[in-house]
Amino acid sequence: MSDNNSNAGTASVSEKAGGFFKGVKAEFHKINWETKENVTKQTISVVVVSFVLGVIIAILDIILQYGVDFIVNIGG
Repeated sequence: MSDNNSNAGTASVSEKAGGFFKGVKAEFHKINWETKENVTKQTISVVVVSFVLGVIIAILDIILQYGVDFIVNIGG
């Protein structure tokens, strides 16, 4: 075999990277992107639900803290 045949299937790193990014670009064109309005509504929903759950957890924490303090003070 000659040396030319052994190097025929190799590509440079920049050629491989270029092919990779062309594939990525093609895949990005296939994505069904959400509308700005839909993303805004979902973001607001997530923030509101997170805030409400945070408040609920804080209230439960305060109630449980008072309960534990009450139980500890009964014995002492």
